[in-house]
Amino acid sequence: MAHFAKPAEGSWTEHFKIGTEPLSYEDSISPEVYEQECDAIFRRSWLNVGRVEQLPRKGSYFTKELDAARTSVVVVRGSDGEVRAFHNVCRHRGNKLVWNDYPSEEVGGFCRQFTCKYHAWRYSLEGELTFVQQEGEFFGLDKSAYGLKPVQAEVWEGFVFVNLDTENTTPLRDYLGKFAKGIEGYPFHKLTQVHKYRAEIGSNWKLFIDAFAEFYHAPILHSGQYVAEEARKIQKYGYEALAYDIDGPHSMVSSWGGIAPPKEKAMVKPIERALRSGLFGPWDAPDIGLTTEQLPPAVNPTRNKLWGMDSFVFFPNFMLLIWRPNWVLTYHYWPTSYNTHIFEGTAYFVPPENAFQRLQQELAVVSFKEYGLQDGNTLEATQTMLESRAVTEFPLNDQEVLLRHLHHCAARYVREYQKA
Repeated sequence: MAHFAKPAEGSWTEHFKIGTEPLSYEDSISPEVYEQECDAIFRRSWLNVGRVEQLPRKGSYFTKELDAARTSVVVVRGSDGEVRAFHNVCRHRGNKLVWNDYPSEEVGGFCRQFTCKYHAWRYSLEGELTFVQQEGEFFGLDKSAYGLKPVQAEVWEGFVFVNLDTENTTPLRDYLGKFAKGIEGYPFHKLTQVHKYRAEIGSNWKLFIDAFAEFYHAPILHSGQYVAEEARKIQKYGYEALAYDIDGPHSMVSSWGGIAPPKEKAMVKPIERALRSGLFGPWDAPDIGLTTEQLPPAVNPTRNKLWGMDSFVFFPNFMLLIWRPNWVLTYHYWPTSYNTHIFEGTAYFVPPENAFQRLQQELAVVSFKEYGLQDGNTLEATQTMLESRAVTEFPLNDQEVLLRHLHHCAARYVREYQKA
């Protein structure tokens, strides 16, 4: 990793040469721009839709609704053990193939084949059309020409990605770039205790990424986490990231943090001291087979002893947070319109060995849910006033360098798509 300290010129924004002028948020309030992003970004990029643990055996499957890409996909482990993805549509009359009670609800499970609810056409786990009800009523139907429409699917470190672009020739690992290469070897497979939450947010998808790509807001918006004296100190001095980095459309911020025993008295909630857990996860890190010094090179790239967390943004909408106490968070931001999106947060832990450890993990999850609610509520207020267009340009500081990068990248994808 290249950037181990603040650049000599004193500014990360100037170092990355992405401009220092005020930023327009028209891309977050324009229905026209949103439609362009759907085609230019979400129908042409690698999107993380799940993990291999959701496909534990042959015949396991799950569906993913991709509103911004205007489709639904079904991901399945085939009879040969391979992970595949298909558009979730029957080839007969276009009915959604895999769903339960509500067509828009995501589902998962196990099957030996997929059967359409409408006319009972059946498909193998590899997508081949195997049965047509009253086949003789059709006119020379060639079943081999009517298999499920495939979607590119690849797996990186247990994370399953799909790409809807039929002309895509960039392998997933190449797309994810140097950050992914530098993370490889982290024992994600050991973190199988999973907690998930999901919320419908009344803001543009990029605005929530903005919120988690900077710490400038934390001493103000989240000051209630700390006792008054500690909150005042944090507000006075703010937070300082250890390092920022950019790789193509992707970005990362490495930060100090994580709780240490001398800071216990700073935490406002007695339950945090009782359980030795909270916002930063359980204070007592489980063994994952690697010491902090042995972590992959992209994790804690500065090798700073104060390191607490790295946050990687894999464009467009997948955020991966690796925490010092040996647990992981992922965030997903799934657009549903120009001013709404679905936010998903997933926490991954080493399975607890007793009830106390389980409570520690659940407190961490609840704490992040509380913080997410604070951010989400604020973003909805931001969205409404951006749409007023009373103000159209906004200054960003150096701590907000990754926000600037995200909006510049989204605009570049749209421009390049329009030129093609």
